[in-house]
Amino acid sequence: MSIVNPQPLWQPDPERIAQAQITKFQAWAAQHHGAPGEGGYTALHRWSVDELDTFWRAVTEWFDVRFATPYARVLADRSMPGAQWFPGATLNYAEHALRAAATRPDEAALLYVDETHEPRPVTWSELRRQVGSLAAELRALGVRPGDRVSGYLPNIPQAVVALLATAAVGGVWTSCAPDFGARSVLDRFQQVEPVVLFTVDGYRYGGKEHDRRDIVAELRRELPTLRAVVHIPLLGTEAPEGALQWSALTSADTEPVFEQVPFDHPLWVLYSSGTTGLPKAIVQSQGGILVEHLKQLGLHCDLGPEDRFFWYTSTGWMMWNFLVSGLLTGTTIVLYDGSPGYPDTGAQWRVAERTGATLYGTSAAYVMACRKADIHPGRDYDLSRVQCVATTGSPLPPDGFRWLHDEVRHDLWIASVSGGTDVCSCFAGAVPTLPVYIGELQAPGLGTDLQSWDPSGKPLTDEVGELVVTNPMPSMPIYFWNDPDGSRYHDSYFDTYPGVWRHGDWITVTSRGSVIIHGRSDSTLNRQGVRMGSADIYEAVERLPEIRESLVIGIEQPDGGYWMPLFVHLAPGAVLDEALLNRIKQTIREQLSPRHIPDEIIEVPGIPHTLTGKRIEVPVKRLLQGTPLEKAVNPGSIDNLDLLHFYEDLARKRT
Repeated sequence: MSIVNPQPLWQPDPERIAQAQITKFQAWAAQHHGAPGEGGYTALHRWSVDELDTFWRAVTEWFDVRFATPYARVLADRSMPGAQWFPGATLNYAEHALRAAATRPDEAALLYVDETHEPRPVTWSELRRQVGSLAAELRALGVRPGDRVSGYLPNIPQAVVALLATAAVGGVWTSCAPDFGARSVLDRFQQVEPVVLFTVDGYRYGGKEHDRRDIVAELRRELPTLRAVVHIPLLGTEAPEGALQWSALTSADTEPVFEQVPFDHPLWVLYSSGTTGLPKAIVQSQGGILVEHLKQLGLHCDLGPEDRFFWYTSTGWMMWNFLVSGLLTGTTIVLYDGSPGYPDTGAQWRVAERTGATLYGTSAAYVMACRKADIHPGRDYDLSRVQCVATTGSPLPPDGFRWLHDEVRHDLWIASVSGGTDVCSCFAGAVPTLPVYIGELQAPGLGTDLQSWDPSGKPLTDEVGELVVTNPMPSMPIYFWNDPDGSRYHDSYFDTYPGVWRHGDWITVTSRGSVIIHGRSDSTLNRQGVRMGSADIYEAVERLPEIRESLVIGIEQPDGGYWMPLFVHLAPGAVLDEALLNRIKQTIREQLSPRHIPDEIIEVPGIPHTLTGKRIEVPVKRLLQGTPLEKAVNPGSIDNLDLLHFYEDLARKRT
């Protein structure tokens, strides 16, 4: 493929480059660890993957990671899976997250915003005090290192306190958002057998109150390992019988005690979307997350004590854990609990304005929704403090880059990032010292040897291939829960290329070192040997104002043929008539490839998503291949199960 963007959309000015933490880190690492002093980010990245041990040692020194006991070496075993990081070291994640309380006790650690859009601060000293009080109470309840503590909570300060108190005692945190139904929560929590459950009585979303007390009662019945349930009265109700009061557990003025745990001690459990079968329970370590997030947030996102970090997320998505880690860099983090589009589509921009966010993260889908709704953020809101708008969840289409550039600010740093729950971090994305090209992620992350491979394992440049990572990252899972022989973990990432992480995305690594994401490789469209990611189709089709959302599936037929339907959810008032059908086909033919014109274009009542908002392609493909609904998809992982019956009926009619 040819490089279609000769000119960057944005370039950092010399002052910005000089002031960036990554520039200062490179100069320091050149002086102390032999990093290249010249050659900018490209040279630094090459060194970081060639000298992996030295790079990660430098990260721990630069960020002053406090090891209670020293490590014997950085990397004892480089194999994947099974890399052993910093053996012998002990530390505590929560201790690092609360360090700013010593020097800036009265400044805001958290800014909490609900649908009133009025920010409420929690100071560093108050956050530390509550964590100290709750950690002591958890110990009194018998919570010991390795015990699981769960939260059925929205994105509120209490969730951050509970996570940090759990980490302080060496417990293992896990959370679900309260819009998850009982079955979805139990599919996750029953796997890890929590001993404590933090829960709200309900939540507010879209201007309405949603009572969750019945679901909480069901969780209590179905989680026999619980020793305690802690009630947070978000809607003002009384604690149910036998539950403890949040206020009683967090009222003491107790200095936190931080359990010093091994580097690879589990910190939290995250879950894959679980569209087929039970969600994978992904376990990441205290030390691995600590150093990976310091690198990602402190160097790539360029965050520090002067910043305010807002990412629209829920506690059911890895981005919430990533957001909380903003505390590691002394940054004020913004917790927004509410609908992304309430009371209107511009809601998130209003939150960014009211909180003085310097880095604002959202989904590519929200950016495109704002574009379609004719929102003008730069005109209607004071976004002068916003230095960077970052997007993830799906690839940001070229039109999204242009819209942010035109409608927010011309000197805006736009960071499209891509990673995964599996590493709770980014493989590629933000670099404050590099230019931004439309439709491209700036570069692979430091310490991440990201490549695009063909089926035989040959690296590709300027061609579409599999996203692979050829060296270990500290935040890769230490294991999956209930996977004693490691087979499920191995089969998830290492069965295609032995010893190399295959993530399941199609990417292009360009000759200039940037990265283009094309969508999931397990739902790739393959017409006459020409592969295309579904994201490319969505980007083209959803430019049409009549198309609210779309879903494209490529299905190999028993007779050797290939059926590629495009499902479209229309905007209100739109009609799928001959004229629109022709415009859709013409758009794909002219912008993508005549080979990828769909065989059928079918109007649907809606596009199904996972609970974290991703279109579910593979389960729909399985349904259309005749797999029964209960085997094709885990019902608890879908936002609207009724939508799947449409595809089920369609499969029935086609046979």
